[in-house]
Amino acid sequence: MEITLNLPVKEWYRNSTENDLSYWGLDYPPLTAYQSYFHGLLLKYFDPDSVSLFASRGYESYFGKLLMRLTVLSSDALIFFPAVFFFVLVYYGNRSHVRKSDVAWHVAVILINPCLILIDHGHFQYNCISLGFTVGAISAVLSQRNLVASVLFCLSLNHKQMSAYYAPAFFSHLLGNCLRQKNPLLEVLKLGLVVVGTFSIIWWPYLHSKDAILEVLLRLAPFERGLYEDYVANFWCTTSVLIKWKKLFTTQTLKNLSLAATILTCLPSMVQQIMSPSSKGFLYGLLNGSFAFYLFSFQVHEKSILLPLLPASLLVMELCVPFEMLMHYALFSMFPLLCRDKLIAPYMALYALVFLLYFTPGRRRDGKFPHSAVLHSLLTFMYLCSIILHIVYLTIRPPEKYPFLFEAIIMSLCFSNFTLLVFYTNSKQWMLSRQYTLRDNEKKSN
Repeated sequence: MEITLNLPVKEWYRNSTENDLSYWGLDYPPLTAYQSYFHGLLLKYFDPDSVSLFASRGYESYFGKLLMRLTVLSSDALIFFPAVFFFVLVYYGNRSHVRKSDVAWHVAVILINPCLILIDHGHFQYNCISLGFTVGAISAVLSQRNLVASVLFCLSLNHKQMSAYYAPAFFSHLLGNCLRQKNPLLEVLKLGLVVVGTFSIIWWPYLHSKDAILEVLLRLAPFERGLYEDYVANFWCTTSVLIKWKKLFTTQTLKNLSLAATILTCLPSMVQQIMSPSSKGFLYGLLNGSFAFYLFSFQVHEKSILLPLLPASLLVMELCVPFEMLMHYALFSMFPLLCRDKLIAPYMALYALVFLLYFTPGRRRDGKFPHSAVLHSLLTFMYLCSIILHIVYLTIRPPEKYPFLFEAIIMSLCFSNFTLLVFYTNSKQWMLSRQYTLRDNEKKSN
């Protein structure tokens, strides 16, 4: 906010004496910068010291924190909440047999996301804006408004580059739909023009030169930070206990490896949607594609688990029990980060609130895993381990030789559950193709 308020637009992403990028530089796309500018105007009016050039660095006050929280709440109210209500209207629009209590419960599950609340209101990350645009885009796709969906998803991409986690699902579903139109080439062209037009408007201040564009792009791709930073429950960090990826390979090789692994993991979901696009398959594709990025892409942060959580929450009526498991381990995967930021009390409070919400009397509990005594015992054992690890992490100091032992165990446990869930949801998505094929065959026989 300090930078966007006090420097010209062309210098927002440029390193200078006034804008030290190594201190707290902009590292998100231009739409985040515009949002920072408008929120900065609000803070400047009520608390000018909090956004003044240089003087605001290290500035801290109760009133300043209150204003920051209000900027997050206003973003929730203006973007995320309306998008969720739009989704619910579209999703349940043609379902006359659905109970109102189930709809209300679904809305509550999406809105009361403890991971999103802790990250946005604890770190002021404003993920509610990019996720809100994404939910709006999803709702537009489900209501057959593909051009509107393209605009909204472009806004999401230009607010947080992590929204690219959803790009394979949007691309494959929209392409699959276009291929089934009378004039596929025209449909693809229309979508392409909308995407180029939206990006051009947002990036307009930086389109005057190639160097200006590169300055922004280099800030969006933090390759210099390495394959990962903190302990995150993805493939690279979890397996680094046994395989020292950073020592064995160069950064360029690791970039190629992570790219190849991410594409290969996304492909089954993308192929299914190109071959047999459907609304439900699209939601599963969003979940599977975002999980592929979380598990295998380069430079994943703990908060990136928010991206698979969003489509999982949209599918919660079908994935009720798997979603409960996912939410538990998503929260647990961020537990070390939240402990460092002294957010243990909010963590416990939100976990208790969500527990009460999930076990509300009288609601349906669909979407169970396939019945298996061995699998059920394994999941129960891992769940108990996670509960015990909470206590161990807070009360016992790790050995001096292995200072991050508990973090490594937590990440391994969470990664194991995420991997199990990915196999399950990918199989669920491919079963949709079989269901639609059987229905088509029945219609032809009749």
